[in-house]
Amino acid sequence: MFSNAEIGIDLGTANILIYANSKGIVLNEPAVVAIDIDTKEVIAVGTEAKEMIGKTPKNITPIRPLREGVIADFDVTTQMLKAFMKKVSKKVGMSLRKPVVVVCTPTGSTEVERRAIHNAIASSGVKSVHIIEEPVAAAIGADLPVEEPIANVVVDIGGGTSEVGIISFGGVVSSTSIRVGGDRFDEEIIQSIRKKYNVLIGERTAEQVKMEIGYAHPNHKKVNMEVRGRDLVTGLPKTITITSGEVYEALKESLEQILDAIKATLENCPPELSGDIVDRGVVLTGGGSLLHGMQEWLSNELLVPVNLAPNPSEAVAIGTGRAVGMISKLEKSAK
Repeated sequence: MFSNAEIGIDLGTANILIYANSKGIVLNEPAVVAIDIDTKEVIAVGTEAKEMIGKTPKNITPIRPLREGVIADFDVTTQMLKAFMKKVSKKVGMSLRKPVVVVCTPTGSTEVERRAIHNAIASSGVKSVHIIEEPVAAAIGADLPVEEPIANVVVDIGGGTSEVGIISFGGVVSSTSIRVGGDRFDEEIIQSIRKKYNVLIGERTAEQVKMEIGYAHPNHKKVNMEVRGRDLVTGLPKTITITSGEVYEALKESLEQILDAIKATLENCPPELSGDIVDRGVVLTGGGSLLHGMQEWLSNELLVPVNLAPNPSEAVAIGTGRAVGMISKLEKSAK
């Protein structure tokens, strides 16, 4: 038994990641729950539930209880977290007796949204819950010296939100949170293909398109991909070929919104810290930062160095786990 367990949770819109002290990332699964709508019983959570999307009978519905970084369905989120905590207990090989939990929230979240996250985690049987802002967690997970009096600029492009933060002395100096992320990219791809080809594709297919031929930079080597969907005229299955240029056009508006959020945050930066940004640049975290050409495109637009965190997809979860030991300092800085 380890009674003083320390757990960090990245409560992401697309994926839930849990970090346990001394063990690292012990869980990384989709934030999806499959529910029997007749009995309200949870059929599956995580990877198993995601595989059911678009393939279930009418009485079983896969639900994504988190939307745009916040809880959309409290009861389902609570059940999902309890199931994940049980999985973590088994993986770690010992009982998690009342762990101390640190979880992050988007900087733009309201007090009501934060309380909902706090209560959902508290109800899964933990000792205490501490909430920190997502850019701070991302910066800690990206190995940035957040407690020093220098500007650490982090851009976390997640599933539901993109968070931009300038951190110094353990606190957020300037930040912007927009509800644009990987999920929006997928939706834009679905709508673009529907509009141009009259073909409807699913969320999982859109995600595959984004990962394989999605580009943030307009000047890239054009590649093609075959996509299967349903013809909206005949109702029959249809295979079409789309280009990376078409995908870029679909993502362009969302990418511009992320760029505007970064610029707005940098404009609010105190002059004393601006020099640090020119030297140290910006660090990218989150799954959305892995979009082809993202680093190069942002560097060209911002005219400062843009670096990818060592482990962008897991940076926030790693940061929440590491934050347990410095939580009192971080909470003082947030006040």
